[in-house]
Amino acid sequence: MSKLSHLDDAGNAAMVDVSKKKITARTAIASGKVVFPSAVFEELSAQDFLGKKGSIIQTAVIAGIQAVKKTSELIPLCHQLSLSKVKVDIVPSDNCLLITCTVKCNERTGVEMEALTGVSVSALTIYDMCKALSHDIVIGEIKLNEKTGGKSDYRS
Repeated sequence: MSKLSHLDDAGNAAMVDVSKKKITARTAIASGKVVFPSAVFEELSAQDFLGKKGSIIQTAVIAGIQAVKKTSELIPLCHQLSLSKVKVDIVPSDNCLLITCTVKCNERTGVEMEALTGVSVSALTIYDMCKALSHDIVIGEIKLNEKTGGKSDYRS
C-alpha cells in the first residue's frame, strides 16, 4: 500500500527529499473550465471576450503563466523548479471557456501542481473579470490530464 509522500513517519508535514532522483524531462497537462450563464456567454462572445479591464482571455493566460511560476510559494511542500515551458490555452466552447495548461521542465520532480495551479488561477482571473455580469459563473472540472517523466507516466 502506498503512503502519503508529504508526511514523515510521525505524521508531520515534510517536503519530499528528491536529491537522489535522476533529472529527467517532465511534462504535465491540466485542464478546467469556466461555465457562464448562456446570456452572459453570448454577450462576452459578441464582444470577442473584451471587457472594461481588457482582453479577458489574454489576461487569464498571463495570470496562469505567472501562477505556474509562483506555485512553490503558494503550495507549501512544492519544490522550486526551473521551468522550461509554460503554455496556457483558453478557448471558447458551449457557454464556457476551456483552459489547458502545459508545463515542462528537466528536474527531479514533476510539474503536476504547476499545471493545476496555472489552470486554477486562469479560471479565477476569468471569474474576476466577468463577475460584474453575473455571480452564476462556475469554475469546475480542474484535473490532471497527463504527466510524463519520472517514475511513472499518467493519462486520464
